[in-house]
Amino acid sequence: MRIAFTTLIFAHALIHLLGFIKGFGFKEIKELTLAISKPMGLVWLLAFILLAAYGALYMLNSKYAGYLGLLAVVISQVLLIMYWKDAKWGTLPNLFILIVSILSLAQHRFTATVETEIADLLRHNGAIEPHILKKDDVHRLPAPVKNWLLHSGAVGKPVIQVGKITQRAEMKMKPDQEKWMAATATQYTTIDSPGFIWQVKAQMNKLLSFQGRDKFQDGHGEMLIKMNALIKVVHERGPKLDEGTLQRFLGEMVWFPSMALCPYITWEAIDGTRAKAIMTYKGTTGSGIFHFSAAGDVVKFSALRFKGNDASAQRREWIMDISGYRTFQGIKVPSKMTSTWKLNNADWTWLRLEVTDLNYNDEVKL
Repeated sequence: MRIAFTTLIFAHALIHLLGFIKGFGFKEIKELTLAISKPMGLVWLLAFILLAAYGALYMLNSKYAGYLGLLAVVISQVLLIMYWKDAKWGTLPNLFILIVSILSLAQHRFTATVETEIADLLRHNGAIEPHILKKDDVHRLPAPVKNWLLHSGAVGKPVIQVGKITQRAEMKMKPDQEKWMAATATQYTTIDSPGFIWQVKAQMNKLLSFQGRDKFQDGHGEMLIKMNALIKVVHERGPKLDEGTLQRFLGEMVWFPSMALCPYITWEAIDGTRAKAIMTYKGTTGSGIFHFSAAGDVVKFSALRFKGNDASAQRREWIMDISGYRTFQGIKVPSKMTSTWKLNNADWTWLRLEVTDLNYNDEVKL
């Protein structure tokens, strides 16, 4: 589809070049019956240059493509109106370019807003100072948690203060949805000042996509979803979302093992393979249970989370099941997992996730 649209742009641009050729008398263009002066020929040339430049920037996915596309469409459409008898059919490709340019601007504006939020999140986490996690540091933890930190390789490595996670995913937005939607996501997580920003893009079909941003900062959660980065369909805040987002942050400790020692987390031993973590931060409290294998791998996280944010929302069991592991910067962490809501009538597995890259501390870049 992208190749077809690019071809359309350049074909449309070349047609504008005919107006320049006729205006300067280089060749007779029978399809253009109306007279074109040399000054107007230069305007046709300008439209050609702008459309061709737009096509090049579109191929490069430049953030400036949308601006140039709008300018090109305005000049082109003025010409088409002036020479309507000969050029009216050019309105159709202009309409396509207009729509794509608006969507492109919306996407880049959405991304720029999220990048500003990420910079703010990282800035409030403070400076990164080297500190090695020692074996003596983990002695007070419940036995399965201590075993996990030792087994993961986190002991002997720098304490994690910030992380960047790149993900590939498949999503189902409703329990009865049959087909999975492909998605890509990036998350920045801070540990000292606990928070994260998760940006996701999911393709619903060839024409429709949605861009989402989940955020946890200063003890509060926020969810934003826009169709094609333009039309706001979800924007949620509130105490129930605060608690649920905090529990998500807590569960994602599986990617940041040294977080188990943070002062805002307390532990309760359950048995040899389970431990309950309780997190309290800036007035919001949530908890969840970590499940471990005998070897020391974390295999599951479960929590009672609010499903929804309205007044009728109830807590439901939410489970992260882990099926694969990779080692990043010397630390073994889960790389494949699913996310499931336990509903009254059936389980709803809404997310299948794979971590494709994970960076810590000084390796984290915007």
